[in-house]
Amino acid sequence: MKMHFCIPVSQQRPDALGGRYVLYSVYLDGFLFCKVRYSQLHRWNEQLRRVFGNCLPPFPPKYYLAMTASMAEERRDRLERYLQNVAADPHVTRSDVFTEFLTRVQMHTLNITTKKATLAVFLPNGRNINVDVLTSDTAERVLEVVAHKLGLYPELLGYFGLFLIRCFPEGKLSVVKKLADFELPSVSLQSSEVEDCKIGLRKWYLNPALDTMLMDCRAAGDLLYMQAVQDIEIEWVKPTQAQREELKALQEKENQTKFLELSQEVRHYGYIQLDPCTCNHPEPGCGAVISIGNNEINCCVTLPDGQTQDMAFQMSGVKCWQVTFLGTLLDTDGPQRTLNQNLELRFQYSEDSRQQWFVVYTKQAFFLSSCLKKMVSEKMAKLSEENPEMQIEVPEQGRNKKQPVQPSQQKDYFNFLRKSKMKKAEHDCVWGTVTEAGL
Repeated sequence: MKMHFCIPVSQQRPDALGGRYVLYSVYLDGFLFCKVRYSQLHRWNEQLRRVFGNCLPPFPPKYYLAMTASMAEERRDRLERYLQNVAADPHVTRSDVFTEFLTRVQMHTLNITTKKATLAVFLPNGRNINVDVLTSDTAERVLEVVAHKLGLYPELLGYFGLFLIRCFPEGKLSVVKKLADFELPSVSLQSSEVEDCKIGLRKWYLNPALDTMLMDCRAAGDLLYMQAVQDIEIEWVKPTQAQREELKALQEKENQTKFLELSQEVRHYGYIQLDPCTCNHPEPGCGAVISIGNNEINCCVTLPDGQTQDMAFQMSGVKCWQVTFLGTLLDTDGPQRTLNQNLELRFQYSEDSRQQWFVVYTKQAFFLSSCLKKMVSEKMAKLSEENPEMQIEVPEQGRNKKQPVQPSQQKDYFNFLRKSKMKKAEHDCVWGTVTEAGL
């Protein structure tokens, strides 16, 4: 599936010869990822084509005469689509030529040099583990180092991930984003504008049944136990009073196995909860708390009269979704490095032959989209296991199971738009031209 790459702005800069060039600000998951020139991306595309041939998406051509405003906008748009599509191929993203280029441009953007560093990675129990890394180490490499230090089996790495997490004094936390394998944690911490951000280790799957795949590894079991305890403490998981008392007794006895078995029965176990936000249903402006997991989107909506209403959207009914950036970057040379202030995610839901669009206004729109994609990939993995004749590329957990992908079986569920590209139908509710096949 496509990654959340976008190029919302570009700038003209003077070069050393008295001419001018365009510098593109590339964002990933709503955060500034790098700033690059067309010539850099062009050389990178040529290197990729020497390795992967013509299976790569088309790259926007060179212009030998001055570009008009419309030509410049078309190039920016095509570069954006190129990044989204080239990063959607797991064979490409695993390659050295892909990772090495993105490492260089990330470091160059923030003027970071390669040097030894100690990185604190926070565990779900609140403690941190210090690992010796290089500032140029990717999230994938850092995760390997952390796993080795904890004793986590290498084959289980795909079930965990590194996250940018914001911690609050009262013990609450907010997951800002999941770091992509090729992102540099040292750079991500520096480029983030969010206060009190840390790099955290958490499991990265939303199907609670996958816990069984990890229980033979003591380190993995310990991490699951830590996260289950934390999720109960921060009220992401909703035990009844009787369950809470029984879990507390098991925790006091340090019976991790029984604790996890009982946790599986608790409402919203294994879900990720977003920060409070607003939505358009059942009426515009309603407050909402969204939890994602176990193949559903759960929405606890606060109505204007103060009453609450729970709504559950099964992923089987979600036809497509898209994230839209509603704001404008006014000072691209200044400190603003995120797009999280004016974001919406809308998804099309089908139930009982009726289709409706639901809109969520949240600064975590990109992370919510990542969670939806994760649930889709887990469903694909399950289908692949149940139907071995289906050849499906399974992301994340399947990084050690490289199966051939059939282009005809690929489907895009996600799209990203800026406000200038929005085309709404009547009542500001439904996209006028967006269909499942078009995403």
